[in-house]
Amino acid sequence: MMELAKKIESANIIKKISIILIGTLILTISAKIKVPFYPVPMTMQTFVVVLIGITLGWKLGLITIIAYLFEGAIGLPVFAGTPEKGIGISYMFGPTGGYLVGFISSVFIAGFVNLNKNIFIKFLLIFLSIFAIYLTGVPWLVYLAGWEVAYVWGVKNFILAEIFKISILALSANKLLKFRKFI
Repeated sequence: MMELAKKIESANIIKKISIILIGTLILTISAKIKVPFYPVPMTMQTFVVVLIGITLGWKLGLITIIAYLFEGAIGLPVFAGTPEKGIGISYMFGPTGGYLVGFISSVFIAGFVNLNKNIFIKFLLIFLSIFAIYLTGVPWLVYLAGWEVAYVWGVKNFILAEIFKISILALSANKLLKFRKFI
């Protein structure tokens, strides 16, 4: 009986490690693909961060995001613009560093809040999750480049894209939450 319990526990650990690695892979792919959008192309990174939170929950979601940031910190080209714009810790201290840090609070919020609400509350809660990314990203960009650059290139150009992503996530939240049963 004890042997069976150890096998089940080992299988569960392997499954969770696999889910984390798949999550970091999907996040890496989402950072590399540019989707044509107005006024600037968007990546799907913020979408995938929130998606990870909703589908995996806050604990496994946090581990996944921290693993992703660790992969980038050690020099794997997982972030948008890597390796062309640098890699590792030096990249993380660049203009997108604050946004990367915001992934941590974003995934926590998306995984922690109760999304079994009406569509408007879901939209608001997912908005708060994405807003958490901007809450650390914009001040860091202001520090590096000034308010005007931070507003135009760190907020204004992405408002429509974020509303689009939030809408998709809010509309699909109920289906996404069902994935947690399999973890």
